[in-house]
Amino acid sequence: MKQPRIGMVLILAAILLLAACSSTDSKEQSTAWDNIKEEATIKVATSGTLYPTSYHEQETNDLTGFDVEIVKEVAQRLDLSVEFTEMGFDGMLTAVQTGKVDMAANDIGITEERKEKFALSTPYKFSYGTAIVRKDDLSGIESINDLEGKKAAGAATTNFMKLAKKKGAEEVIYDNATNEQYLRDVETGRTDVILNDVYLQRLALAAFPELDLTIHPDIQYMPSEGGLLMNKENEQLIKNVNEVIKEMLEDGTIEKLSEEFFDGANVTELPEDIEFQK
Repeated sequence: MKQPRIGMVLILAAILLLAACSSTDSKEQSTAWDNIKEEATIKVATSGTLYPTSYHEQETNDLTGFDVEIVKEVAQRLDLSVEFTEMGFDGMLTAVQTGKVDMAANDIGITEERKEKFALSTPYKFSYGTAIVRKDDLSGIESINDLEGKKAAGAATTNFMKLAKKKGAEEVIYDNATNEQYLRDVETGRTDVILNDVYLQRLALAAFPELDLTIHPDIQYMPSEGGLLMNKENEQLIKNVNEVIKEMLEDGTIEKLSEEFFDGANVTELPEDIEFQK
């Protein structure tokens, strides 16, 4: 009687082992999109300090902005809610890479370098770079190739700071600072120049008209495309997000948001007749 009983025990153990392996395999095969759908939530990194891309309304303190509202609409069309986490730009890249968040939304430029490490969505913003300088002397800068020894303000890994460094500027690094801090430091001489997106620069100056600053009249450079940033491994998420953004471009949703947040400007198209410097 012992022999059959031992055999039965071994059979049961094998069945349990196979069941455990099957469960493990199933768990391993679940994708980031599966987890998002299961939780019905998409996790998004943004700054909360970059007007008008991602900021808090003064009256309500609610998080809003061009990129923030695009993400909210994308999530709604995918039957998801959004969980925003606010952090500096460098932290966003790490958070996407490690899976702490599913995507980053913060006026992120689409570059070949970034495409090697991340997935960038269908572009929905087209722009170019300008330079904020002191109004009285243009901070002693004549062109984009005249930054040697100047103090350029920005976040460490943005395309604009990389360009400033390439042109010989001294980097002054900020971590998730407000527009006001950036601007006042140029006015006081702590820094000399801010390289950034033309639409953001115009709105930043309009918000602080008392500052003796201006956009340099002779500096336009680096035409760019912007979108959402995701982990390259999350293929289904990337596919779904791109499909929705394409719909939003076609039905005019993103153009309306652009006009709302960029003072009537349509950022879904690159302005014509601009001579860019290299």
